Amino acid sequence: MRSVILLVAAIISVAVAPAMAQVASAVVKTTEPVSPRANPVADRVEALTTSMTQALGLTPAQVEKVRAINEGAVRSVEHARARYQQDPAKLRDYMEAVGLSRLERLKDVLNPAQFIKYQQKREEKMGIPTAHAAQGTPPPGLPAGRGDE
Repeated sequence: MRSVILLVAAIISVAVAPAMAQVASAVVKTTEPVSPRANPVADRVEALTTSMTQALGLTPAQVEKVRAINEGAVRSVEHARARYQQDPAKLRDYMEAVGLSRLERLKDVLNPAQFIKYQQKREEKMGIPTAHAAQGTPPPGLPAGRGDE
């Protein structure tokens, strides 16, 4: 159950955090009027894609594929929020399925190093211990047993 909640939180934070950064920068720029968003889904997709492009060093071809994956995921989540508004359990299940599907599709687009970096950032954001930490394997460069003192 905890992992489902964390996954839902991660999906929401991944989709919302870049948009919140844009809102914060809009608040700082008081000379420009802030207009209501014409297309919040497109805004979230663009913010998410831009963030991933910068963090992972995506190629132009990858950017287009990642944008399409993000758009499908954000649209699916928005649809689920409207459809399952009165049924939180179904909403969680649906959002978990969307998140897992997105992850699998991203795995096919990103190279192994990019995917590892993406996973690490995702786990940090969600507060999930890495698989290495859960298995007791030390991070690269640290001797075994460090921290057990």
